[in-house]
Amino acid sequence: MSLLRTKAIDPNAHTGLRRCLTAWDLTLLGIGCVIGTGIFVLTGVAAAEHAGPAIVLSFVISGLACAFSALCYAELSSAIGGSGSAYGYAYAGIGEFPAWIIGWLLLLEYTVATATVSIGWSGYFAKILSGFFGFELPAAWTSSPSEGGICNVPAMAIVLVLALLLSWGVKESARFNGVMVIVKLATILIFIAIAAPHVDPDNWSPFIPERVVDANGQSHYGMMGIATAAALIFFAYIGFDAVSTAGEEAINPQRDLPIGILASLAVCTLLYIVVSGILTGVVPYQQIDLKAPIAAAMGRLGISWAQGLVATGAIFGITTVMLVLYYGLTRIVLAMSRDGLLPSAMATLHPRTQTPVKLIFSSGIVIALIAGLSPIGKVAELVNLGTLGAFFLVCLSVIVLRRTRPDMPRPFRVPAVPLVPILGMGFCGWLMLSLPGLTWVAFSIWMALGLTLYFAYSRRHSALAPKIA
Repeated sequence: MSLLRTKAIDPNAHTGLRRCLTAWDLTLLGIGCVIGTGIFVLTGVAAAEHAGPAIVLSFVISGLACAFSALCYAELSSAIGGSGSAYGYAYAGIGEFPAWIIGWLLLLEYTVATATVSIGWSGYFAKILSGFFGFELPAAWTSSPSEGGICNVPAMAIVLVLALLLSWGVKESARFNGVMVIVKLATILIFIAIAAPHVDPDNWSPFIPERVVDANGQSHYGMMGIATAAALIFFAYIGFDAVSTAGEEAINPQRDLPIGILASLAVCTLLYIVVSGILTGVVPYQQIDLKAPIAAAMGRLGISWAQGLVATGAIFGITTVMLVLYYGLTRIVLAMSRDGLLPSAMATLHPRTQTPVKLIFSSGIVIALIAGLSPIGKVAELVNLGTLGAFFLVCLSVIVLRRTRPDMPRPFRVPAVPLVPILGMGFCGWLMLSLPGLTWVAFSIWMALGLTLYFAYSRRHSALAPKIA
């Protein structure tokens, strides 16, 4: 029984999902997922704990690494398509076992990323209640047990609300996302216009603070801190990966998927760099609020109405991030279930909405539990290993497929192969090594579970496994 058996390629196959998304919808999905998490949440953690003002360089490094990976995603999405993203690409081009590894990494990526963003959403929600209504949520119900609380109730609640929206239908979810993206971009532009005149260049000095290593051996500041921050914020860019999961619901996947992937990444990278620079120029990096850095910066400037506006815009913006990540997760699980690598019951579609309702709600419960019981920093570090690992294998897939399937139609082609994929692999590998050792321990446990599941269940239940009479 071969570990490298592959499945047929048919980017226009009818799978029961509704083809209704245009290139514009896909671009907005990408922006909805990419813009929000890094700006509204992780800038605080990455700048205050790792890079200082040099967080700008961290975003440049992450954006560059993503650019190489995004080009590889664009080629594979146009040639192979499907809802499984990198998992489906590897299954069609390299083989089942590598595809399982990528799929298992993607499950980690999307599940934990959605939970991470919901924790940030909770922080901004608390800011709104406090700033507008003078109502303070009890700390016990907005913090994880490791932070001295009981559970993060708002983070859990928003996940379940989004489960209802996704169950309603993909086109309806895309329309909701589009409206929220417009609100989010307007909020970011308002922040830039208001905060830029208040930038104090002294806050950027030293631009790269002296390196410090804590008792756990974790690096803060210095060049190593910049790399660590780049690895931490990398997951904010995974929106273009989420675009690729819409392959079976795109009207013209060969043309529209590359547009959505590359356009969303280009727009978002510039905004990340500008906003992170302004934030560290307005607030000393040691004093940045970790859960709601942008809104807190407005409050520090004494512009209370702007603080409320930014917090409200962030709520809408972060909501779209969760929505797209959650959507991507369900489509990857759906693809793996149809292939028999996960229980086939997860692939059941509702006859009216044409969405996997049971899968949406079961995964929502898991995400809500992670969001309610985990601290944001540790969760983000874990998801990045999954993201970087998947991106590394996507770049490798382009090189392998160019050799094994040279005649495969490729509406979009990565330039300078194998140089661009190799650069993508190099950046991803470097950022993976920059993450803390404890994150690697947790990641190793996750991979051990995945390998056990594959050899105990998935290999025998695969749709490509020989049938026993």
